[in-house]
Amino acid sequence: MFQALMSSTGASHEILRLIRTAEIQIAISVPVFEEYSDVFLRQSSLTSFNLEANEIVSFLDFIALVSVKTDIRFLMRPNLQDENDNIFAELAFASGADYLITRNTKDFLNNSDLILDSFQVVNPYEFLQVRRS
Repeated sequence: MFQALMSSTGASHEILRLIRTAEIQIAISVPVFEEYSDVFLRQSSLTSFNLEANEIVSFLDFIALVSVKTDIRFLMRPNLQDENDNIFAELAFASGADYLITRNTKDFLNNSDLILDSFQVVNPYEFLQVRRS
C-alpha cells in the first residue's frame, strides 16, 4: 500500500486500482490496519506522499470499508526475521489469501524454518504477471 501512495504509476498503484474497482479483494486485520495507520500518518510519510493527514485518514477509511475483515484467532507466530512482518503472514494465513503481495519478499522467503504453502509470497509486479496469465 505504501508504494501505491508514493506513485501513481507502477504495479502497486495498479493493484490499488484493482482494489478500487473490486476486481480483487484485500484482507485486513486490526493489527495490520493499526500498522498502516501508524506508518502512513507519520510526518515523514505525509511528506513523501505529498498528502495531508485528512487525506490519509480518508484512504484508510476506504481500506477499512472495502477490505475483508479478518480476525486472527490463533497463536501462530511465523517468527519472521522482521517481527513487524509477522502480522502480514498471519493475515494471509487466516484470511485464506492466495497471495501475500509485498515488495520485500526476501523477508518472507529467507526463513528455512517457515513453510508458507497456503499462499504465495509475490511482489506487486509478479502478482500482476500471474493475474494476466
